[in-house]
Amino acid sequence: MDDQVSTGTEQPVDEGVDLVTVSTWVGLPVSVLLIGVVIWLTVGRSNALPQIQVSGELADDGMPEPAPEGPSVLGRFAEALSRSREALQGQFDALFGAAKVDEELFDDLEATLLSADVGAPTTMRILDVLRDRYAAGVTEPEELREVLRGEVDSRLRKVHKSLTRPEGVSPWVILVVGVNGSGKTTTIGKLAARFTSMGLRVMLAAGDTYRAAAADQLAVWAERANSDIVRGDEGSDPGAVVYQALESAQAKGHDVVLVDTAGRLQTARPLMEQLTKIRRVIGKRVPEGPHETLLVLDGTMGQNAMSQARLFNEATPLSAVAITKLDGTAKGGMILALGEEYELPVALVGIGEGVDDLRDFDVESFVQLLA
Repeated sequence: MDDQVSTGTEQPVDEGVDLVTVSTWVGLPVSVLLIGVVIWLTVGRSNALPQIQVSGELADDGMPEPAPEGPSVLGRFAEALSRSREALQGQFDALFGAAKVDEELFDDLEATLLSADVGAPTTMRILDVLRDRYAAGVTEPEELREVLRGEVDSRLRKVHKSLTRPEGVSPWVILVVGVNGSGKTTTIGKLAARFTSMGLRVMLAAGDTYRAAAADQLAVWAERANSDIVRGDEGSDPGAVVYQALESAQAKGHDVVLVDTAGRLQTARPLMEQLTKIRRVIGKRVPEGPHETLLVLDGTMGQNAMSQARLFNEATPLSAVAITKLDGTAKGGMILALGEEYELPVALVGIGEGVDDLRDFDVESFVQLLA
């Protein structure tokens, strides 16, 4: 049967039915009885009217199920961690699929963790716990794997945090640092888009005055994220630009100020010292500012990223880390090393190129996918 509804087709009526007589019997107008006969003929000669599906399969009650949603947070996270997952889970499956636990298993596990850039100190501490549990009677490989999952989970949760605007703080000032090529400016743009979508007014401070196109790139993000921006001339004092941005944000009632900084090498001491100056400028204009100092790290850098974290933390105390390009690396273990060795929580991870692909780091998903 066609799904289209036709209103111009007349149904034939049996000649033996005297409609006038019937209408007289029941005291109804002929027009009403005609409608009744047509309905009787339609229902009697077809089993049911066609069902229309809208964005999904029909449920038992005839109502459409909700249209399928996009990939879940866990699904997107799984995609982003696919390389790290392939590098680790296959090896873990082989190791803990062994018939017994022995020293060779511990040696292989050490090599696996180190290859994922978990870092030597963290790896040794985890192995010490596993050996202690083995000595205490945990001798089944799968049970030992559960101990490993628990160790990873507890160590991450010990330092975990998310970027949350403190109650009563306005403007909320986030200082963003990192080397060139880490994805720092893009991360700022995505954060701006996130905050404006939450109804917050956002100001961008173009504190990277050393790179010719830095302010232009940030201006594009400001327009895209419906945010305001304060910028200076190339080579101007970044501290002055940041001060003006804070002054404007306070005068106009902005909720959030995101401060970009020059993408400097961690070994360039004069530029690193400039961070300390910018921090002082923020503190003079906004008491207790900056409220967050976010280090953006390229996830593909592995142990070099750990070196960046240490040196940036010396120049300006860091409060959290955003890891970009997580979907392009098998070095996901660095997330554990950052928390364990420097007490730096990974608050954000970049899992793609889209404006909404900057996600809050999820400990449970990380442990579930990798261990």
